[in-house]
Formats: sequence, C-alpha cells, structure tokens
Amino acid sequence: MPQKKEHGGYSDTPLLAELYDLVPGYVNRADLDFYIEYARRAGGRVLELGCGTGRVLIPLAREGIKITGIDASEFMLARCQAKLAKEPPEIRQNVKIISGDMRSFESDKSFALVITPFRAFQHLITPADQIACVSRIHKHLRPGGRFILDIYNPDLRRIALLPQPQETEDVPEFELPDGRLMRRTNRVTKINRAGQYMDVEIIYYVTPRVGKTERLVHAFEMRYLFRYEVEHLLARCGLRVVELFGNYDKSRFTDNSPEMIFVAEKPAE
Repeated sequence: MPQKKEHGGYSDTPLLAELYDLVPGYVNRADLDFYIEYARRAGGRVLELGCGTGRVLIPLAREGIKITGIDASEFMLARCQAKLAKEPPEIRQNVKIISGDMRSFESDKSFALVITPFRAFQHLITPADQIACVSRIHKHLRPGGRFILDIYNPDLRRIALLPQPQETEDVPEFELPDGRLMRRTNRVTKINRAGQYMDVEIIYYVTPRVGKTERLVHAFEMRYLFRYEVEHLLARCGLRVVELFGNYDKSRFTDNSPEMIFVAEKPAE
C-alpha cells in the first residue's frame, strides 16, 4: 500500500507532473475564463497557491497579468518552468515562481487577488493548516483585495457509501502524444468521517509501444468542507464572503451545484 504524502502526493515522482498535463478533464477544465475575468478586474498582481504545472498561471500571464505562483512540488514547478521557457519574453516577465508551502509562504509583495484553483486547498486536512493558509493569504492581500477559493460541493449521498475500495475508471484509454496508451481509475480506500477527509488513490495505467504496462498510484488525503464551515473559517481569518457560485458560469449555489466557489474580500482599511 503506497504511503500518503503531503502536498497532494505530487512530490512523489516526476511522472505525475507529466501525466497531469495530459488528462483531458484537467486540460479542458472550464475555469480559465472565470479566473481571467477576476484577475483583470483585480487591477494588480495575482498570487496563485498550488500553481502546479502552470495550467492557470500561464494563460493569465498571456493576458498581461502579473502573477506569482507558489507550489510545494519540485516536479510540478520544474514542468511549469519548462513550459514558461517556451513563452515569449514579454509573457515570462509577468511571472514569478516560488517553491513553498501554502501554510507558511512569504512574499515581499502584496496582492490584489489570491486564487487556489481546482481543489488545492482541500489537501489541507486539519483546521490548523487551513487557518495557517488563510492567515497567510490575509497578510499578503492588499486592503480591498480578494481571495477565490474553489472546492467541490460534497455529495452526502456518495460520502455515505464510502469507502469504495474497487477501482472505477474515470479516464478511458487514449493515446498520448508519444504513442503510449494511458487510462486512469480511482478509488477511496478509507474515510474518516469525524475528520472530514478521505484517502484517495488515482491510478494511472501507462502502456508503452513495446513493453509492460506501468501502474502508477497517486495517493493522497482529500478534505471535504461545507458551506458555512468555510464561511466561518474565512471570517475567523479576517475575510468577508462577497460572492458564492455553484459553477464557473457564475450560477447560483444550490444543493446540486458541483462547485463551491467563494469570493472573499479583505476589508479596506
């Protein structure tokens, strides 16, 4: 059984960073226009926590937005830097990359907007870690600056059926650019309902043109949070929720919304 690692398990092997950029559900995730709109409206430098391979960071930089990215995985950041190296100088100059932990990061800059796209915050399992992160965000936000927190809306019907030890395919087999074949499954091996987190495995099967299939297990813990729990967390750290959406089309949050997207503001001094 693979051991769980901090930082979402993305520090385990460089292959995870490579495969991340090839998963169709990640590549085609419909959140970029949302973040670009809010980054433009912010009117200042943006901070992305959990910037990974630059899926959001680089498109924002292409829009002329000054952005700092922080991530704890050297493999994800190395891939981000390699992608940035292929961009024109006028794009690269918009970006600063920092290796760091979202619970303890430090920057000499203040930010108009802080974002944590695609579940990055849910790798923080304990309330102490969550408070540490949001407190750092509050410190680095300029007065009137905003924080966008993206987490999923927990489905209690599904949670009631967990754990789910059998593998379920979520990405059917397809061909990678180099000719290898890849498919992906997932499973929840354990759930801690008292602590509101689950042990998740995402399993990649990669088959070369010649040779045996490689099975790569990405194991991590994932915290689920509820609406008013998040609102209390943000308020405790000095932020005020000004908008809540159920998806990136800015639809109203309802029971069946797939997302909980909080836009919180640091009060102007």
